Amino acid sequence: MTVGTIVWLSSELMFFAALFAAYFSIRAVSTDLWIVETAKLNVPFAAVNTLVLVLSSVTCQWGVFAAERGRAGRTGTILQVGQWGMREWFVLTYLMGAFFIGGQALEYAELVKENVTIAASPYGSVFYLATGFHGLHVVGGLIAFLLVLGRTFMARRFTHEQAITAIVVSYYWHFVDVVWIGLFATVYLIK
Repeated sequence: MTVGTIVWLSSELMFFAALFAAYFSIRAVSTDLWIVETAKLNVPFAAVNTLVLVLSSVTCQWGVFAAERGRAGRTGTILQVGQWGMREWFVLTYLMGAFFIGGQALEYAELVKENVTIAASPYGSVFYLATGFHGLHVVGGLIAFLLVLGRTFMARRFTHEQAITAIVVSYYWHFVDVVWIGLFATVYLIK
């Protein structure tokens, strides 16, 4: 399962590499358009959204550490963060990922008001393709978290296989985060 996930993530890496190539290729022939369109981006807002997504990788990893210790759920109160299990960390990770998607949807709505759309220009096309496909991958990760959480609630006891599943989901989540860091730097920071 782990090796298959790594092979699959490698193919996903090639997919995103193609999106980066398209972004830079279209940018190279439309430099004036890029200057106008990137000025419409709300970089501070996107930076906060990015920070939340990156920190969700930390909470995800803490969930993995709990799973590796065999702790599916918390052993103390909800306020005793040091006693949290995989479930609590994964729920927090899920909420942070959902916050990111909400922020991305809000950003899209603002950009559409500024006439940055897929149909309006090559910039809009490549912007929405790259960030939109990433957003779909985040949603896929959120679904995976729900499946892992549901599986642990349905089982009578937390097993090694469930811990492995949590680890594999974390591989995917970390991958999605790393891809976003590259997209954020490319789309929002490189002028």
